[in-house]
Amino acid sequence: MGEVVALLLQYGYAAMFGLLALGMVGLPVPDELLMLAFGGLAAQGKYHFLGALSVTFLGSMTGMMLSYGIGRLAGKPALHKYGKWIRLTPARIQASEKWFGKYGPWGLLFGYFVPGLRHLCSYLAGTTALPISRYVSFASLGAALWCTTFLWIGHACGMHWDQVVVLLEPVTKRLGVITLLIVLVIAGIIALRKKWWKVR
Repeated sequence: MGEVVALLLQYGYAAMFGLLALGMVGLPVPDELLMLAFGGLAAQGKYHFLGALSVTFLGSMTGMMLSYGIGRLAGKPALHKYGKWIRLTPARIQASEKWFGKYGPWGLLFGYFVPGLRHLCSYLAGTTALPISRYVSFASLGAALWCTTFLWIGHACGMHWDQVVVLLEPVTKRLGVITLLIVLVIAGIIALRKKWWKVR
């Protein structure tokens, strides 16, 4: 993780964009920890929060669009044959196919918060020829929600972001799932409150 932070400090927004794009394609980049670090650096005044949010969004969407394009052009057989080179094991592909088959485009929205799943959902959207307009709509909404959440957490940690990253590095997969659950609970509370006010 230290090498990644060094890249961020040296190359700034360009490094963040490139690393996230590569991470979304499936290369071994610690996406959540990367954004926590970027949010923390923004809190220290090294970067502007809105600039960091824009770059992380564009980086993640670039990677997602590349994944979708590869899935659309190469198809599912290529995913099973070459997926191992980008951490897409047969077991992971099978689990993601079930998820995508059950939730469809909504899997793109919430799959961002589950490491491994967010990479595969884009490939599967391509292999199943999901219309590009629907793909972009769900993927961009998911990217905005995911980037804002983790950048905000890093920003909220402020001067202590590096300590938080060290603590969370061993449990990064659980972190994504826990964050997703928190987001869903908050969304549910807001929906219930709106419904309650309408009844009144």
